[in-house]
Amino acid sequence: MSDRSAERTAERAAVRSPDSTDDTATRPPLSERIQSKLARAADEHRRNAEAPKKQMTSSRRRPAAAAGGGKRPRRARLRLTRVDPWSVMKTSFLLAVAFGIVTVVSVFIVWTVLGGAGVWESINATVEDVLGSEAGNFDVTDYISTSRVLGFTMLVAVVDVVLLTAIATLTAFLYNMAAALLGGVEVTLAEDN
Repeated sequence: MSDRSAERTAERAAVRSPDSTDDTATRPPLSERIQSKLARAADEHRRNAEAPKKQMTSSRRRPAAAAGGGKRPRRARLRLTRVDPWSVMKTSFLLAVAFGIVTVVSVFIVWTVLGGAGVWESINATVEDVLGSEAGNFDVTDYISTSRVLGFTMLVAVVDVVLLTAIATLTAFLYNMAAALLGGVEVTLAEDN
């Protein structure tokens, strides 16, 4: 039996209350879970630090300890096993709202610059040259006015906020299910020299 499976079995046994008759387990408080995780990480760190490191004896390469000038940087291997969907939803909602505001402002600026540069008058003149007298009183701004474009942009921004928030939250739920099966994403953190 591996060390981790033995620790998990011990945790499950410790969680059960001695006076209960059913085999249902309750989770220990968050502070206890964090302390046990930190203790396991510290033990793993000590085991990794005490394990003998094989140094290369090749004449072309220097040993790792001599190349680094002595002490190696500390490393910690962590595993991301759960993402809180509520915090993901709040964060993605705020980022999506910010993205929607940026979209509306940028469309307004682009539309104002196009109008100031005379693009709409140029389009009207081109249509009049192509169609001649059949164009009548054609004005492109009747079809794509600033208010219409900004209204459509705001509608797209609102839909975007709802979709991005929902997709991010769903992704958090899916990650949690996948991490329960596969163990999550493993990350190795190293200390700077």
